[in-house]
Amino acid sequence: MKKFYSSICVFLCALLCMTGCGTDQTAGGKKPAVFSVQMTEYNRDLHPAVRDDRYRTTYEIFVYSFCDSNGDGIGDINGIRSKLDYITDLGFNALWLTPIHPSSTYHKYDVDDYYAIDPALGTMEDYEALLKECHDRGVRVYLDLVLNHTSEDHEWFRTAAEYLRALPDGRDPDPSDCRYLDYYCFTRQPGDGWAPLEGTGWYYEARFWSEMPDLNLDSDAVKEEIRDIMAFWLGKGVDGFRLDAVTSYFTGDPAKNVEFLRFLTQTGRSIDPDCYLVGEAWTDRAAIAELYKSGIDSLFDFPFANYDGFIANIVNGSYRASDYVKGMLLAEEAYRRANPDYVDAPFYTNHDMGRSAGYYAADDGPLTKMAYAMSLFMTGNSFVYYGEELGMKGSGRDENKRAPMYWSDDENDPDLCAGPPLMDEVRMKFPSLADQKEDELSLWRWFREVLRVRSAFPAIARGVTEDADGLSDENVAAFFRRSEEYGDLLIVMNLRGRTAEKDLSSIGGLTLSAVLNTSEENITFTENILTLPACSIAVFTL
Repeated sequence: MKKFYSSICVFLCALLCMTGCGTDQTAGGKKPAVFSVQMTEYNRDLHPAVRDDRYRTTYEIFVYSFCDSNGDGIGDINGIRSKLDYITDLGFNALWLTPIHPSSTYHKYDVDDYYAIDPALGTMEDYEALLKECHDRGVRVYLDLVLNHTSEDHEWFRTAAEYLRALPDGRDPDPSDCRYLDYYCFTRQPGDGWAPLEGTGWYYEARFWSEMPDLNLDSDAVKEEIRDIMAFWLGKGVDGFRLDAVTSYFTGDPAKNVEFLRFLTQTGRSIDPDCYLVGEAWTDRAAIAELYKSGIDSLFDFPFANYDGFIANIVNGSYRASDYVKGMLLAEEAYRRANPDYVDAPFYTNHDMGRSAGYYAADDGPLTKMAYAMSLFMTGNSFVYYGEELGMKGSGRDENKRAPMYWSDDENDPDLCAGPPLMDEVRMKFPSLADQKEDELSLWRWFREVLRVRSAFPAIARGVTEDADGLSDENVAAFFRRSEEYGDLLIVMNLRGRTAEKDLSSIGGLTLSAVLNTSEENITFTENILTLPACSIAVFTL
């Protein structure tokens, strides 16, 4: 019997009052749906402006926990295939799949074989079928490529370890006797970040975990292996790679990390000019800008993410709403200066972070909604972690952050996964997908509308941010998104729990073209006066 969420937090929320920030969401779907929300009608005629470029809206799937197709409790590739309609109907046009290679762990970030699919997740034929179905729909697929380390069970490490164990006392190792000896970093001197090789006097570098030996990325042979791995998967039809832990390629040596990223970028493009690379650099804006000097397409914009990032601090009131605009301006300037062709990779949460629904304890929906809209209204290739569109919860141990996708609250639902083996009980704050589909004010509906707006106006992802004549303040964030090719936009966000008014008479030629509401109160624009109810967004074309 599948282990799943044993109980759901059921609560009733009052209808939004004039200055409140509440919603009409009810866990379990017991309350009649609301069908009088302004955005549902106002945005009805918006359609995706399809652009085949690197500016995407990408759905991150932790494969083990997404959708089970064969009843074993483990998410798999065919489960993803069965949900492609769901993913594309929401508005996503790219997928990032966490590692799919063979591994003894549930998370697969310790790779046993870079050329194979873990049997628990499917077969190579399943993966090839997924790629074809995605490409038929205009959806790109990015493979998670873990190059900082392998599993201790990888053939390379096992062979090198066996050689050292068999080495007679007093004899120095000879790389010509064991080609894989040079693939890792071995020493007789213990130190921080080094693990003992059992049965020998040797130590190997393992910065993350003793069962994840670090690769020697200075080795020409390792670089040739990486080139072959990239060529293999690009030959299968993969559209690019998400690069794990790029600040740890060479611990404490940023310059060498930039050099290695340059090697990866040039290698990928030499194989396929359209190869897209996005790197995980969990660091600050200045360090990210330095890494962009490698020429890499994208780096995740960590300063805006997580419970302590720009977005959360603005939503919870620690920062002013105007700081959102300032943060975007600073990031765009720094990254563009380092690499004029960069594509930002904004995101709000991922598989290593607590779920965003837990960031605001008293929130019954609007704050969580606005925070994600802020992420999705940044420029670049925007990433969303599966289940965030439902307001899933999960914090503490990593397993909890990777809880099963909440398709329904029926524990016999065949799509549900059992979850990681050591996952604690996770009590959800918001209803399941099955219930949220019936509510026009649900988080799921909000995500769908935000993505509809994002895809209908290409300038949102591809334009350049400009301050909107001092309109931003403590409560309201207002900015232009300029684009010669796609036209200019004015975006005004009320990030607080009370109505705000803005006089826009200083800006000519405005047309209110899209609205996003978290309540039944309407956004109005009359005689150049914009009235924004609590937690709402107006998008103008110029």
